[in-house]
Amino acid sequence: MNTDRRVVVTGLGVISSIGSDVESFRDSLFAGRCGISRLELPDGPDAEGIRVRVASQVKDFVPASFGLTPQEARKSDRFSQFAVAASLQALQSSGLRVGENIDPEMLGVYMATGIGGLETFVRQTKNMVENGSGMISPLFIPMMIANIGGANVAIKVGAQGPCLTAVSACASGTNSIGEAFLAVKRGDADAIIAGGSEAAVSELAIGGFQSARALSLEEDPLKACLPFDMRRSGFVMGEGAGALMLEEYEHAVARGARIYAEICGYGNTCDAHHVTAPAPDGKPASRAMRRALDQAGYRDDETLYINAHGTGTHLNDKSETLAIKLALGEEQARRAVISSTKSMTGHMLGAAGAVEAVACVLALEYGTVPPTIGLAEPDPECDLDYVPGVARRMDIDVAMSDSLGFGGHNAAIVLRRTR
Repeated sequence: MNTDRRVVVTGLGVISSIGSDVESFRDSLFAGRCGISRLELPDGPDAEGIRVRVASQVKDFVPASFGLTPQEARKSDRFSQFAVAASLQALQSSGLRVGENIDPEMLGVYMATGIGGLETFVRQTKNMVENGSGMISPLFIPMMIANIGGANVAIKVGAQGPCLTAVSACASGTNSIGEAFLAVKRGDADAIIAGGSEAAVSELAIGGFQSARALSLEEDPLKACLPFDMRRSGFVMGEGAGALMLEEYEHAVARGARIYAEICGYGNTCDAHHVTAPAPDGKPASRAMRRALDQAGYRDDETLYINAHGTGTHLNDKSETLAIKLALGEEQARRAVISSTKSMTGHMLGAAGAVEAVACVLALEYGTVPPTIGLAEPDPECDLDYVPGVARRMDIDVAMSDSLGFGGHNAAIVLRRTR
């Protein structure tokens, strides 16, 4: 294993409520546009018992516009369609052409999800109840299973290298990128399409999260997701996908690739505390952050941007603030600039870490920190610089994205401007 191999980002792709290409996503991100709107359930009007009124949904998604044939779209769940769409964007922007400047056996796919093909699961369950088990679609399993998003990406682009699916709740996307980083670094692949995808805005998922008292019941989209604010009352369901092309540095340089950033650190820990609540002292999460920062060679004199998990739940935002202080030390934590882009995109579950990694790359490239919109009444227990309201222009040396998932999963990745 050659651990001296450097890993860079040479391609980006995104599907989200604030933009389904990198340029529109970037513009919305820096403008502080909110992608949260009135909830539209796939199977009709508001269901009985659903008190949630808003979500952050991808509108007007046409699979054919993103390179999927009608047959491919018909045979794949929405989460899988998002995964392919974001991955094809990342592949195209990277300039890699399978079989020409990348060996198919050295191109991998690490595409995460938190839930998988929930839309398919719900539809086929209804089908079974109404029509009997003999009428369940033969495509039910291959459309629903969590790994199929990554598998469909690999099939579509001809990637025959390592293919892995991280399923670690809301940390899935960050784990996917971190594990892909390690795989390229040790020489398992020369490039890996890494990211996450989710399409779980459904009556079943919203009902479940609502019963767990995790979701905001606010009806005003602009007040529903308020990370680090005194008024926060829960997270807002989101959907979409993010993909990054991770490539070995020398391989990228040799072909004259555009290099967006370098990924250089990854940390992964578990709270071992509770199935939904984070460890209140923030210590396990802080260790994931510190490991990623140490691996990246972060120095105290460098300007650090943190894309926080920042869900807008009382427990998460408080414990995450503590974790950042423990990871950096009080003084350095107060110097860091931090924001939660979930205030715009909602919580995209298994796709969140991937889309937020794209946001980190764009922040590094354009010298702009995206804001935490809606933050008007800061919680005294969340007392760091959370960039309220509007984006901030500044040069950033290092960007960290952290993700904290149900079950106590903690993951963090660190990126740098290329040197």
